[in-house]
Amino acid sequence: MPDIDKIAWIHLRDGAILSTRSHHRDAFYLPGGKREPGESDLDTLVREIREELTVAIDPSTAAPAGIFEAQAHAHPQGIRVRMTCYTATYSGTLTPAAEIAELAWLTYADRNRVSPVDKLIFDQLRDDGQLH
Repeated sequence: MPDIDKIAWIHLRDGAILSTRSHHRDAFYLPGGKREPGESDLDTLVREIREELTVAIDPSTAAPAGIFEAQAHAHPQGIRVRMTCYTATYSGTLTPAAEIAELAWLTYADRNRVSPVDKLIFDQLRDDGQLH
C-alpha cells in the first residue's frame, strides 16, 4: 500500500501536458491532489482542479488513464505515492490558484523537470504517441 494516495488530471494539448508547480517546490506535478475522507476519485478530481486551477471538471467526461506508483518526490526514501489518473473536459480559464505558483505545458523533453511518478506517466504517454 502506498504512503500517499493522489488523484491526478491528465490534460494534453498539441502533444504537451498541463503541469503545475507549487510554491517553494522545484519540480512540476500533474494537477490534482490527495483525497479527503469519504471522497471518491471523481469528487477529489473535481475539488482539487477547482482549487488549484479555478476550472470546473465535467465529471461525466472523466475517464481512467492509469495508475502509477513511485518514490514520492521531496519525501524520505521509501515513501511511495500512487497516482490514479483521469482525463476529463473542463470549463473555465486555467489560472494558478491556492498552492500553485505556475502552470506550464510540458513535452517529453521536460521530463527531467517533473516528479518521479510523473516521469512514469510521461514515459507511458510518449510510448502511446500522445506526448511529444
